[in-house]
Amino acid sequence: MVRVVGEGMEPTIYPIKEAIKLAYDQGLDLVEISPNANPPVCKVIEYQKFLYEIKKKQKEMKANSTKIVIKEIRLSPQTDEHDFDFKLKHAIKFLQEGNKVKVDVFFKGRSILYKEQGETQLLKFAEALLEYGKPEAMPRLEGKRMLMIIAPKK
Repeated sequence: MVRVVGEGMEPTIYPIKEAIKLAYDQGLDLVEISPNANPPVCKVIEYQKFLYEIKKKQKEMKANSTKIVIKEIRLSPQTDEHDFDFKLKHAIKFLQEGNKVKVDVFFKGRSILYKEQGETQLLKFAEALLEYGKPEAMPRLEGKRMLMIIAPKK
């Protein structure tokens, strides 16, 4: 037993063979729309038209979804004040455009010993960007990189 719906007909429950014959008599196909319903719902429609409508809906949903872009800015534990300000201006521009900013401090060689300096740089960077965005998490160390992601304020 299936519930049959279609253009110009009332939703009615038919045995499967009768529903298929009903669709065949109209020169259309019987397409299962909702298999989890009780009884399952089938629609009398042209199958190619049904596929086209599904593709069209998916394309529309994809167009409406926002694409998140992550811009990356790299600092070092000993980044100078001028360089820091320069990179800060870029981060502000990225956040104003609506992009996320991934700020990382790269430790070269033995500079990994100065993790505190790297963390200080990241926290200072996040504090300077508070009016444009907020950090998603505290700085975390991944191998020789300490990173933090800053999301734009809405």
